[in-house]
Amino acid sequence: MQKYEELLVSLRKVTRAIGLYSKKLSKESGLTSPQLIVLKEIDQHKGCMVKDIAQSINLSSATVTSILDRLEARSYVIRERSLTDKRRVGLHLTELGKTVVKDAPRPLQAHFIDRFEKLEEWEQTQLVSTMQRIASMMDAENLDAAPLLEVGALQDMTTPE
Repeated sequence: MQKYEELLVSLRKVTRAIGLYSKKLSKESGLTSPQLIVLKEIDQHKGCMVKDIAQSINLSSATVTSILDRLEARSYVIRERSLTDKRRVGLHLTELGKTVVKDAPRPLQAHFIDRFEKLEEWEQTQLVSTMQRIASMMDAENLDAAPLLEVGALQDMTTPE
């Protein structure tokens, strides 16, 4: 097997692992990883604004707004305009949203992070550098991407049209 074939097989295994876990998460919680990450951010930073979440999870404000629209439609989140500054719209979980966050399975990236943090510093640096190079080779370095592992939820990962 050629070296590039070995690399492509490994990339495909990673993609498949993410896809399988994403399906499991969606089946168990009814949420996508991006939705769960946004809910958890709101839970940790009550009253935060869209731009705060977008900055925290490295997605555009438009993408986060799209995710919030879906979460609000499902009664997981409410938007509340500030009484002192009408430009500020704080985000809060509903009781249903709090229950969903409490009962949701752990995202795949949490398992990955646990293992990654056990690696030596040089190994972490090497992996980051290698993956950044692969992203560049795939012309993906400028794509909107959060630090989460998810596939199959394109409506939550792309900017609304």
